[in-house]
Amino acid sequence: MNDHNGGHGEQGEVFLDQDDIIQEIAVDEEDLPDADDEIGSDADDEDADDSIHIFTGHTDEVYTVACSPSDASLVATGGGDDKGFCWKIGRADWNLELQGHKDSVSALAFSADGQLLACGSFDGLVQVWDMSSSSLKCVLEGPGMGIEWVRWHPKGHLVLGGSEDSTVWMWNADKNAYLNSFSGHGGSVTCGDFTPDGKTICTGSDDASLRIWNPKTGENIHVVKGHPYHTAGLTCLAITPDSTLAITGSQDGSVHIVNITTGKAISSLIAHSDSVECIGLSSRFMGGVTCLLWLGKSQFIATGCVDGKIRLWDSLSGNCRKTFHGHTDVIQSLAISADEEHLVSCSLDGTARVFDISEFR
Repeated sequence: MNDHNGGHGEQGEVFLDQDDIIQEIAVDEEDLPDADDEIGSDADDEDADDSIHIFTGHTDEVYTVACSPSDASLVATGGGDDKGFCWKIGRADWNLELQGHKDSVSALAFSADGQLLACGSFDGLVQVWDMSSSSLKCVLEGPGMGIEWVRWHPKGHLVLGGSEDSTVWMWNADKNAYLNSFSGHGGSVTCGDFTPDGKTICTGSDDASLRIWNPKTGENIHVVKGHPYHTAGLTCLAITPDSTLAITGSQDGSVHIVNITTGKAISSLIAHSDSVECIGLSSRFMGGVTCLLWLGKSQFIATGCVDGKIRLWDSLSGNCRKTFHGHTDVIQSLAISADEEHLVSCSLDGTARVFDISEFR
């Protein structure tokens, strides 16, 4: 028996006598760990897969995912193979290939009525697909560099897109017409959206700022930047269903809440402790919190991270309620099905995965 200094104590080795045994307990050998199992190993977590469906149609990294608001099983994904696919949850095959882009498909979004699908690419173009006929409706042009994201106005066929060239563009998809552009960011516009009431636009950038715009006039209403806000570029954004708060994620590993009306950062909600080391990833995919999503009208937020895990957070308490495992590389995008039963994610590991979130409705 060793003492604290690594030497042997004065008593030497100590043994138990038969009289020292208080009680014998029978142990089934199947309950014992294998000899080569490490105590406290997290291997089980690394190998775990909580997904209920995996889509493997892409031949490269998958960058974006969108769920149809009119069909609870319909999902669209796009990736580094320059392709987009529409597929059904629970089915192994795909039912539509989105062809024509000359670079990675980086952004997808269904219109609020589910009739149209916007497909943005690093080639700087946005294709608009008619879902009823599975045909290409029009191609929207404008930004001088790649498209980072696309979103639809909640009440019409207006498309909003952010670009690597620091600008945001808005088009009328029914008329294939340019409407407005928004300039002011000092870096790639990495995330953005209309508020659910359609009255405001929020955009986030690599310049570590959030800008709030008037969509009709193009006026920049608020700029949120500096302490106590993010210290590194924004990677993702979500807006509460009542259009009052913007929730933003950043390369600094934190999630902040901003009052859209006042433009004030009111709190820091989440910090991912594993977000510091991201060596080897391009700047477009660096950071702790890579994507986030409000789960319908519930109080829960889903975040994707560089560690390949998806976490569900209670926005009221700030506590992590669940962690989904399955991906083996950075989570790139999240979407929720129309019936709010499923969370769909995509990753640099080349797959899209579906998780059951029915208990969080």
